[in-house]
Amino acid sequence: MYMRQVLPPPLAEAPFTLNAALASGVSSTRLRRTDVIHVSRGLYRPSDWSFELEAAARALSLASPGAWISHVTAARLHGQLLPPWLSDSTELHLSKPRKLPPVRRKGVVGHTVIAREEEIESYDGIRISTRSRTWLDLARHLSLVDLVCMGDQIIRLPRPAYEVRSEPFDTLEGLCTLVAQHPNLQGVVRAREALELLRVGADSAPETILRLAMADANLPEPDLQIALRPQDTTSPTADLGYRHRRLAVQYDGEHHLLDAQSLSDRRRDKAFELAGWTVLVLTKDDLADGFERAINKIKLHLRHAWTDHSHAAGFTGTK
Repeated sequence: MYMRQVLPPPLAEAPFTLNAALASGVSSTRLRRTDVIHVSRGLYRPSDWSFELEAAARALSLASPGAWISHVTAARLHGQLLPPWLSDSTELHLSKPRKLPPVRRKGVVGHTVIAREEEIESYDGIRISTRSRTWLDLARHLSLVDLVCMGDQIIRLPRPAYEVRSEPFDTLEGLCTLVAQHPNLQGVVRAREALELLRVGADSAPETILRLAMADANLPEPDLQIALRPQDTTSPTADLGYRHRRLAVQYDGEHHLLDAQSLSDRRRDKAFELAGWTVLVLTKDDLADGFERAINKIKLHLRHAWTDHSHAAGFTGTK
């Protein structure tokens, strides 16, 4: 067989399998040259290749029939919410059913699990656990707060004006069914705890973290995605708050600093204020202190609102 001097694309651009090399006319002898690195059984990469998670996962998936990309790797490829210590992880996680030999590949974290066929999907040549199954797999590794943040993201309703999808990735009922189907999975107890705390309506991890901090502070559960005018589809909305106390709480992340978004935010907040609402705008500084100051402000507002309501209703007890 002719020994190519230069690797053909796409072999020269990303990790590849032995079968892909042979199909491209590259011999096994050619693969022993210094410009190719043997990663593990049946898997190679160009020596000058810069790590790219999706390319690595695709090659690993192709080289591992019957297995699938899972855990942190799957979460990163899906774009799921992960805590900072995992958000840039380059770990490669691969799961296999029990009927196959355990994963024994250098540089790969292997898992032997029980999974249903509907819990695995194919994405652009990669066999990968679904978002919901990935959430369940990570239940034993994530804190309860991080697990709730990821779960809220899965069940949130997309905004058609900004997203190409119109349905959530899953529903709370769907996640409950998934957890019930795996009663012996490690981490299932924490997953059950998380299910009790999931809510539809959080558009970001900080919104979920704030809601959980409010619960820890024994505040009443807030309404989520409050429309100023409920029957108006163009109405401005608040991330969370209390309609009956006219308190709107907004968490403005870094993208809210952009001029166009900042102008839109000011108009949104002004609309609530003109309608007699108090608007509390929170930022990453509030997130950094665990929303402690914000919760004190919310408590103060609710206390004053209750006092005002009591006076107006004649419940002051004065003689």
